Amino acid sequence: MGWYVLRRALRLLPVLVIVTLATTFMLDLVPGDPALVLAGEDAPPEVIDAVNAQYGFNDSPLERYLSWMGSALTGDLGSSYRTKQPVVQEILERIPVTLEIALLAGVLALLIAIPTALYCASHVGSRVDRLVGVGTSAVISVPVFLLALLLVYVLAVRLHVFPVTGWTRLTDDPGRNLRSAFLPVLTLALGEAVIQTRVLRADAIQTLQDDYILMARAKGMPKWHVLLRHAFRPSSFSLLTLASLSLGRLIGGTIVVETVFALPGIGRLAVTAITGKDLITMQGIVAFVAVSYIVINVVVDLLYAALDPRIRVRS
Repeated sequence: MGWYVLRRALRLLPVLVIVTLATTFMLDLVPGDPALVLAGEDAPPEVIDAVNAQYGFNDSPLERYLSWMGSALTGDLGSSYRTKQPVVQEILERIPVTLEIALLAGVLALLIAIPTALYCASHVGSRVDRLVGVGTSAVISVPVFLLALLLVYVLAVRLHVFPVTGWTRLTDDPGRNLRSAFLPVLTLALGEAVIQTRVLRADAIQTLQDDYILMARAKGMPKWHVLLRHAFRPSSFSLLTLASLSLGRLIGGTIVVETVFALPGIGRLAVTAITGKDLITMQGIVAFVAVSYIVINVVVDLLYAALDPRIRVRS
């Protein structure tokens, strides 16, 4: 199993190289001169030249990437052009917020999707099944930022149940932390839950037609027991893949909710880095998100092997 994990991880390392290299070239296309942003618009030419030489802006993107990669392999992602703080430190300071939002959203999405999908799969064509189909289509068609604003208007502005913006750390006050996290978590969870519901419902409908399911029903087993004990596990492979990818996507895609709800996470740090032409910080964030995807993919491969013994035998 250890060799299997190592082999899968090595296969994903080219993804990290390609993503970070592409980021270097794409950041070069962002309008504006980073040296001018750092030195100020009224800076004389000699100051701008000195800034270009200090940060290597005159080098080609490939040269900058090789220099950055050499430092990154030692655990040094450089220092922010704006704050002069190490990029690793800035990420570590903000990652608890992003991870909490992403994990809670992923768990909430599964808590919504699994019972809804199993119920709809066992009651195909019912009124609830049709309503869920219409509801999932409606949520999918709504952009994340608009869904966030709708939830803010209903639950924060009109009902005054949750705060509009702001963040309380979990270590300071767990209760206020969950209240401040609920709206962004719900915003992300709804978008993921509707997709997971559709995928699991389709797989469960097919599984419920198998002979061993019909045999279990013929033995008089309760419907909930058949669904959870016999139908859910073989129907969960697509859901597992989707949920794992959504977790990686949530870690890297919290820019919208962190901006709308003013959360001090990685997404907001990325927005600040892009607007401030802080290329080294943006490169570090991309590297962190790419590594997160790699780790999640390896974990998912292990979960596949745990769910299906045939995968362990082939491995």
